[in-house]
Amino acid sequence: MDTNLTDKNEENAPKEIGDDFVSVENLVKYFPVRGGVFKRVVDQVQAVDGVSFTVKKGETLGLVGESGCGKTTVGMTMLHLLEPTSGSVKIDGVNIYDLNKRQLKEMRKRAQIIFQDPYASLNPRKPVGDSIMDGLDIHNIGTREERREIMIEMLQKVGMQEYHAHRYPHEFSGGQRQRIGIARALTLKPDFIICDEPVSALDVSIQSQVINLLQDLQEEYNLTYLFVAHNLSVIEHISDRVAVMYLGKIVELAPCDDLYLKPLHYYTQALMSAIPVADPEATIERIILEGEVPTPINPPKGCRFHPRCSAATERCGQEEPPLTEYRPEHWAACWHVKL
Repeated sequence: MDTNLTDKNEENAPKEIGDDFVSVENLVKYFPVRGGVFKRVVDQVQAVDGVSFTVKKGETLGLVGESGCGKTTVGMTMLHLLEPTSGSVKIDGVNIYDLNKRQLKEMRKRAQIIFQDPYASLNPRKPVGDSIMDGLDIHNIGTREERREIMIEMLQKVGMQEYHAHRYPHEFSGGQRQRIGIARALTLKPDFIICDEPVSALDVSIQSQVINLLQDLQEEYNLTYLFVAHNLSVIEHISDRVAVMYLGKIVELAPCDDLYLKPLHYYTQALMSAIPVADPEATIERIILEGEVPTPINPPKGCRFHPRCSAATERCGQEEPPLTEYRPEHWAACWHVKL
């Protein structure tokens, strides 16, 4: 398999992207903080606080931000793996939070997740073939022999062989385990997959192989991705649009090329300035953010980024800026955008 990331400009045909397939509206997820002898709730961790976005059919939306900003919590809550505090998530027009257990089980055939840690997400006591077939067993799809045929097909789709099905997770490398995780996500033939930092624990050469694999599978099965990552270079190569998160909020949302060419939010600009450049003679004006990321238990009033922003004014500390469309499909939550 080619170990080089595909250059979007060299693709033979543009990707077919349809209408909105996933819609997230005002998603909120707070975690209780308990204290005292009776372990009463004394505060809330505001992990995700009013996040809204859409993902179009067949596209890849990149979700990027610093560790702890709430990216993974968004993905887990979207699939109802975590109970939301409020908000809605619609997949193909159906709000998954309105579904009963049986309906949610059916919906999960259409929406799957690839976890960040492929080893922790696999049962160490089961051969990987059995783990891949778990979804087929739960949904009672086909006979045992038909399930095995699907499992073998998916293993081969991700570049592995039939004999690998009899081995245990500890017998594989990190890259191989991630391929197994991808095969497991594909067995139910989903429409939508959340990729939760699927390459963050892998070597650079293996990262490129996995990204190319995900792109090939997307084209073959017309998959829709939410790709969660903190690596801006990876996000640039795989995403059609990018949403930037900071402390539980989306601060910028734009087409990938537009965002990387001219980011509008000061936080995004700082992230872009930190991307390594291969040319040793290139001069990059690095933006150094001062101070620490505030605690999500007690986030700053107004714009959550204002304590670390060089352009902040009194208004930034008092009023929260709305996510506003400053250019076609380019949104930013900032009072001082320079076009």
